Amino acid sequence: MDIKFSFARNPFIKKGGVAILLKTSFSDVTGLPFVGSLGVVERAASVKNFTGKSKSHLNILVPESCVWDRLVVVGIGDPRIKDEKFSWLKAGGNAASFIEEDKNIEIFVDVPEYPITKEEIRDFTLGFILKLYNFDRYKTKKKEDSSLQSNDSISATFITQTFEQFNQVVADIKSVVNGVNLARDIVNEPANVLGTDEFCEQVKKLESLGVEVDILDKDTMAQLGMNALLAVSQGSSRPPYLVVMKWNGGNQCDQPLAFIGKGVVFDSGGISLKPSNGMEEMKGDLAGAAAVTGLLSVLAERKAKVNAIGVLALVENMPDSSAQRPGDIVRSLSGQSIEVINTDAEGRLILADALWYCHTHYKPALMIDLATLTGAMVVALGNVYAGLFANNNPLAEQLLSAGLSTEELLWRMPMNDEYNKLIESKFADMKNIGGRGAGSIVAAQFLEKFVKDTSWAHIDIAGTATGNHPKEINQSWASGFGVRLLDTFVRDFYEK
Repeated sequence: MDIKFSFARNPFIKKGGVAILLKTSFSDVTGLPFVGSLGVVERAASVKNFTGKSKSHLNILVPESCVWDRLVVVGIGDPRIKDEKFSWLKAGGNAASFIEEDKNIEIFVDVPEYPITKEEIRDFTLGFILKLYNFDRYKTKKKEDSSLQSNDSISATFITQTFEQFNQVVADIKSVVNGVNLARDIVNEPANVLGTDEFCEQVKKLESLGVEVDILDKDTMAQLGMNALLAVSQGSSRPPYLVVMKWNGGNQCDQPLAFIGKGVVFDSGGISLKPSNGMEEMKGDLAGAAAVTGLLSVLAERKAKVNAIGVLALVENMPDSSAQRPGDIVRSLSGQSIEVINTDAEGRLILADALWYCHTHYKPALMIDLATLTGAMVVALGNVYAGLFANNNPLAEQLLSAGLSTEELLWRMPMNDEYNKLIESKFADMKNIGGRGAGSIVAAQFLEKFVKDTSWAHIDIAGTATGNHPKEINQSWASGFGVRLLDTFVRDFYEK
């Protein structure tokens, strides 16, 4: 969907479309700009008993004398009440949910009785635009509800008396929206359309933004000794890749920040085959790599003053006569040997080589990996929080803070060397899976063996990346989780 948005002091008064006004629970609905004299708002508010409560709304067909076709009055409650549940981001997404087939939208974001801040308007606008994303490119019939389609072009103008402050905000919001929606697109694509080659093509497009892209193919990885990653790909006709994206926006002497993403373009489980029920959702097992790609897109588009590296481990995990078997032993890039107990615990194998390659070749200041790694994470935290594991307390605190700011929430999970006993192997340095207990923790303990002394965090996004019910800022199967989180993390703590 092509969304053009801007800020202005006054509406453009175009014929047709919809006007959206925000009202609070501590005010009446009289005196609204351009429509207050019509009386329709007051009457509708009386009939519907509208009080401005959060998430309430009025949807009004206005008289022909008005320039708009519809007026939507959206309740936001009283932001002055210190209610942790109130969110300008979600308020924006909620307002966008009342858009139907409208292509011309004007949103009055100033609330006379509440001095809305620049940051709040930014969050409201971001939530509004993110909500409009819709992945329907493979549908041949227009929806009966006449809602907006993904190939539509719409114009949204946010009316505020302080519009002069928002020139830079527009650019920032566009970069974040583009990055989140890029990640959503990659995850939503079916696996027959987006494989490892096609993922690489998506990454190469970032070169136009100034991102340097290096792609290691199968032969190069074999020469280096990335046998853990290569073993996962053995059963697929699709070639494996290790993709490195570099954004050099900081000082030349600054160590880069490194972000590593699990990119299994489809995960059948391999020889340890998954149940058929729900297997179609395993096209989303690349969500970590998609989020890292979206993040590098944001950093480059907004010219972030930081050096950053994105590393993607791209494979497909399929069963055939060449696939790795339970009981196989592989020697990773680090030199450590791994006994493969379950071929469906493949994400940690490809991340092991990616993490080791990253810290030995680029000496980053820190490493953060994102992965849809364990079903146990969904059992533990559902789809509200992603699991955070870290070997560095200050790094963990920074990520938790960024999670609160963006509402991409993290919950720190424990790590302890005692858990390493669960992955001791009789035949190798370690095995790739433990028993039934502490599955997500054991996976993180496994990964920690490949980071040495580098400050590192692992974010398990298995419950937050895909498959959620529509939320205030997302009506898509793929959420793009992690892009806003890590962009804010970089912006708040590492940009100069």
